[in-house]
Amino acid sequence: MLNIQTDSRKIKPGDTFVAVKCEINDGHKYIDSAIKNGATKIIVERKEKDYGVETIVVPNTREYVTEYLEKNYKDIINDINLIGITGTNGKTTTAYLIYEAFNKVGVKCGYIGTVGFYLDKKITSLPNTSVDICDTYDLLLQAYDLGYKTIVMEVSSHALVNNRLKGLSFKTGLFTNLTEDHLDFHKTMENYALAKQILFKMLRKDGVAIINNDDQYKQFFNLTKNKNITYGFNNSSDYQIVDYKMNNSNTLFTYKYNNESYSINMNIIGKYNIYNALLTIIVLLNNGIKYEQIKEVFPSLTCPPGRLEVVPFKTNSIIIDYAHTPDAIEKVIETIKPITKGKLYTIFGCTGDRERAKRPIMSKIATDMSEYVIMTSDDPHNESMDQIIDDMTNGLVNKNYEVIVDRGDAIEKGISLLKEHDSLLILGKGHEEYIIVKDQFIPFNDRKVVNKILEASYITE
Repeated sequence: MLNIQTDSRKIKPGDTFVAVKCEINDGHKYIDSAIKNGATKIIVERKEKDYGVETIVVPNTREYVTEYLEKNYKDIINDINLIGITGTNGKTTTAYLIYEAFNKVGVKCGYIGTVGFYLDKKITSLPNTSVDICDTYDLLLQAYDLGYKTIVMEVSSHALVNNRLKGLSFKTGLFTNLTEDHLDFHKTMENYALAKQILFKMLRKDGVAIINNDDQYKQFFNLTKNKNITYGFNNSSDYQIVDYKMNNSNTLFTYKYNNESYSINMNIIGKYNIYNALLTIIVLLNNGIKYEQIKEVFPSLTCPPGRLEVVPFKTNSIIIDYAHTPDAIEKVIETIKPITKGKLYTIFGCTGDRERAKRPIMSKIATDMSEYVIMTSDDPHNESMDQIIDDMTNGLVNKNYEVIVDRGDAIEKGISLLKEHDSLLILGKGHEEYIIVKDQFIPFNDRKVVNKILEASYITE
């Protein structure tokens, strides 16, 4: 474990605390707390008083901690086969598939990302897709000490542009896709792409970039200094998807590489998941795993929690998914609608303090493609639900919806609508365990709420 921390809550007696200024907070506010928890040395950008412990003033505390970690742990980090994955959608599913597949073929692989920190099982939840640099090193060292020398990690645009991963170097960089998201922060799609591009400037000299050749922003990631591999339906792709067949529980697809065709069967559905699967296959092949091994383990791979997670209810299907962008919502509905014999219902909300412009777009997609929609809360943060709902319904011509702000009530109403062979999509929260209202983290998990409602339903029948 590290003896240097940027989070005062994680300080142990004898540790060094580095007061880092980040995008939403300033570590200098927590110096007294760090000392109270046992810090015997502090690194600051400004000395506001005598703290009673060794104090070092530096021009930039983030650069200090990055240089310290690189100097002291460089050899260990460079011994790790570090795989970084970025993009708007598909990061979590692809990273989780890579993690599962490596372990199933006998390569000890860890995962760091949205659904937590996994080794042979889930070790802990994480506060962000990409945690701060000290936490990242802590997780990497913990994995390394236990013999996990291959790590796949999700890499967010916020972490990249705010230097939260500075100093790391990746053996492989993966790009899934780029669609509208986080524009409240990045302002333009070009800025968003350039933020993601940073990962591909962090590849080692022998590193490999694997890029979605069907995405309109692919040129941002196809850097001349890297060895680039492309994948997609586009016939100029190194790995080309040439055919696929899908039912309500299974997908069989064929890809071509070097004029040879290969087929893969998986118990995962969704055209977008074929991209995620092929990306996983390329990573495995690039790490010396044979196609025959891959073909054998692929049918046993599963999506991570909260990604197309199906809960059967009589003849109906309740599907929980993290989709929270216009593109993701459209793709999930496109996947489920053709395999639904009855009606398709959708429940979703929009996050507060985020891009307001995409809210009516999401509502139009949901109401255009569903029989009926229930609009509800997601994470309001500091924004009023009235404002969020007003934005969601602004200019909406379709009338096949209702608003139920309480998410639990919305889910209960959605389940009550199911008759025969219907599907209910519950979108936006996925695996998450809380609804965030201002500074409150209110316990809430879509799957747990569904289970509770279904248990009560069966009891009262």
